[in-house]
Amino acid sequence: MEPVEGPGSLDLHGDEEIIEVVELGPPGPDDLAEEMEDVDFEDEGAEEADAEAWESEDDEGVEEGMEAQDDSEVTFSLHSASVFCVSLDPKTNTLAVTGGEDDKAFVWRVSDGELLFECSGHKDSVTCAGFSHDSVFVATGDMSGLIKVWRVDTKEEVWSFEVGDLEWMEWHPQAHVLLAGTADGNTWMWKIPSGDCKTFQGPACPATCGRILPDGKRAVVGYEDGTMRIWDLKQGTSLHVLKGQDGHQDPLTCVASNQDGSLIMTGSVDCHAKLVNSATGKVVCVFKMESVTPKAPISEGEEAESNSVESLGFCNVMPLAAVGYLDGTLAIYDLSTQSLRHKCQHESGIVQLLWEESSAVVYTCSLDGAVRLWDARSGKMISEYRGHSAEILDFTVNKDASIVVTTSGDHQAKVFCVQRPDR
Repeated sequence: MEPVEGPGSLDLHGDEEIIEVVELGPPGPDDLAEEMEDVDFEDEGAEEADAEAWESEDDEGVEEGMEAQDDSEVTFSLHSASVFCVSLDPKTNTLAVTGGEDDKAFVWRVSDGELLFECSGHKDSVTCAGFSHDSVFVATGDMSGLIKVWRVDTKEEVWSFEVGDLEWMEWHPQAHVLLAGTADGNTWMWKIPSGDCKTFQGPACPATCGRILPDGKRAVVGYEDGTMRIWDLKQGTSLHVLKGQDGHQDPLTCVASNQDGSLIMTGSVDCHAKLVNSATGKVVCVFKMESVTPKAPISEGEEAESNSVESLGFCNVMPLAAVGYLDGTLAIYDLSTQSLRHKCQHESGIVQLLWEESSAVVYTCSLDGAVRLWDARSGKMISEYRGHSAEILDFTVNKDASIVVTTSGDHQAKVFCVQRPDR
């Protein structure tokens, strides 16, 4: 997709060829059917047969006994408060790390929930946790800004550092390098375990979200003032800044990139998702969420019904992107036409979404405590998994999409087997 050049690229009421604002109205089943007929993707027939073969799974028992229903295989229950984050070790997918409101983080086995070791010494809620690309190290970070790194095989702490209040943390995809964003607007980068350090100074407001791009040379960071920067990690310089009309009007909540890093998507409290060409820093398209029902005027002291983009991501196998909203809408956008393809409604807010690595299936977890799998080509729900008695706060999917690991406000982490019978 070619980026749009020129100063008019974000004049939403200007030349329609330059930019398209997609307004979400509820499409009827007929509209969806027509959309599907217009799009011709390879291997669709075979995959649709797969979807049909297991669409009827898990239908029983969903209506009744929501509380008691537990579809999980393993429950990890060593946390004594809400569990905020989970990651799987990338190399084997056999270990999980979870962090929680109890100031604790644990590394444990996914197969049986057996504790491997505790990442001790945190003094605030552990909100970030993850393994290095080769599963050699695991990093845990708490809200106060204390970050610790452990060597997995020896279970020993090898490095720690204290920054300002921690907003997010991510490992480099190819190296023992850790990146973290803080409430003072800085993004920190360390070599592990030597601790060599570099900082990228943003605006004087929290660096709310960040992602290292697939080339490993650049990172995209979103800020509370609505700006987004693409940083050159080696030079420590800002390559592109999106602000003002190009940026968001409210804090950024999430960023994602496609598989080759050519496209970035940013999501914000302003309910817009922006598609950005990472090479030029130009906005290609804005996906705009409009309220379906007109809102009544808000009297003083009343709070507006809030909505925001909570999570987003690109499909690896088709030109599709998914955006999850706090009002429970999962929107599937077609990148080639820059239009809304499907709208999948949840009864409660979406916390996070993830695409399967090698298919057009998108997973959502929501405040109602369920994990759902959606076929992005048809917009239909494939299956639903329950087991938590409170909202799901984070989840992750393993490489072959056979298991999902969730964390929840019910103090538990759970492992769900989602393997299709035909795999």
